Formats: sequence, C-alpha cells, structure tokens
Amino acid sequence: MPELRTRDAVLHIEIEGSGEPTTVFAHGLTNSCMELAAFTPMAPGTKVRFCFRGHGHSSTPEAGSYRYADFSRDLDAVARETSATCAVGTSLGAGALAHLLVREPDRFERVAFVLPSALVEPIGATPLFERTAELLETLPRDDAIEAILRESGRARNYEAQPGLREFDLLLWQDLNPTGVARAIRDVVRDAAVPSLSALAAVSAPALVIGREGDSIHPAAVARGLAEVMPHAEAIVVASEDELLTAIPLLVDRVGRFLQGHG
Repeated sequence: MPELRTRDAVLHIEIEGSGEPTTVFAHGLTNSCMELAAFTPMAPGTKVRFCFRGHGHSSTPEAGSYRYADFSRDLDAVARETSATCAVGTSLGAGALAHLLVREPDRFERVAFVLPSALVEPIGATPLFERTAELLETLPRDDAIEAILRESGRARNYEAQPGLREFDLLLWQDLNPTGVARAIRDVVRDAAVPSLSALAAVSAPALVIGREGDSIHPAAVARGLAEVMPHAEAIVVASEDELLTAIPLLVDRVGRFLQGHG
C-alpha cells in the first residue's frame, strides 16, 4: 500500500512486519516517515509509517489545509485503512494524535507521545520557524537545507557529536519545500487541544517522553499530559545530549510498551 487517497490529500505509506499489534507512527513537523524508522524495528507486530500532507512523498494541498484538524484526519485515515490499534506520535504527530483522542478517547488500545509540543497554546511564529519557512520558499531545495542546518543552532554541535549532521540530513532527505513551508505557516498558529483535561477520558495505557530545556516541546507539557490521562507514564530526560544518548533505550522502552509491558 504505497499511498492512500483521502478527500484532500494523497498520503505516502510504508508498512513493515506482520501480526499484532498494528501501530501507526506519526512524524514531526518538517520531517517524513523516515523520522521514526529507528523505532519500527524494535516495535512488535505490524508497523505503519506515513508522511503527513505536505511532507515527504505525500501530496501538497493548498495553503490553509495544514491545521491540527487536517493532520489528525491524515493520521485517522491511515490508522483506519491499516486497522491500527496503537499509535505513536512525535511533536506534530503527538499533537495530531492528541487532537484525534479528544474527539475519540477510546480510538487506540495504546498510545505514545514523543516530545509533545505546546498542545494547548499555539507554538507561535517564532523567528526560527519564520526563517525556516522563508528559506524554503525562496531558495533551491538543497541550498535551503544547508542554510536551515547552519542557522538552526545545531551546527555548533556537529563537531562535538559525530553523526548528528548525518542524522539531521536523513530527516530532511525527503523534504517537500512547498508543503513544509505551508505547514509551518499554518500549524504554528493553531492549538492541538482545547485543554489537557480534554484528554482525561483517554483510558488506554499511555507513554509520554519529554525533555527539559526544550522551548518547542516543553517538559511541563509532557508531565501534564501524563498526569491527566489515568493510565499514563512520563519519562523526562534532562537535556538534548541526554536524549540523543538515550535514544536506543527509549526506542526499546517504546517497543516494550507496545508489546504490553508497562
């Protein structure tokens, strides 16, 4: 199933593995289905990765079609088409998952939120997001990627963290400049949920992963999300360096969670 046609988008889908459970993985803003590829080998059963509208290999709807309600419909459509019973979302994907669960609290049997962003308040048109959208709209694709990586603040970490640049380039390899710019312009001005308490009806086991010192994905949101859902656990790491070091352990933890261990 290389693609799924919905009423306003064509979504790229990749499936690996077999058996139960079937888990849908929803990626973050600017990335593609490759972002969560590290999670899928460790996850049990059937793993479904897809690209949100305007991202990766999916189609590029018109501007104004990139709010959480739209991304939530993408996630729901893929989950229904593949009969997914579990869901994992990171950043934008976590917001889309939260938006869906407000409408359907019992939609999934298990859910995991990785680096949920400011769910209740819009992220806002920060200088970083504004500049990223501008570069994508005005420069050739490869030049835009180089400029974004250079200006993101992560460039200074490349020498200290071998492999970090290659990881960042991997996340950008399927970049759709037009779609991502439109998504940035729309979704940073939108809120995923009306309140965290709106998720109190989610009774499924939930795992929430956050980190300290992240202004886009505040640790307080991860903790608050875990507190409001009755069967949720939060794992909050101390820094970006610790998060990068802990990725193998966190991947394993998510895999065990999806298997029903915790």
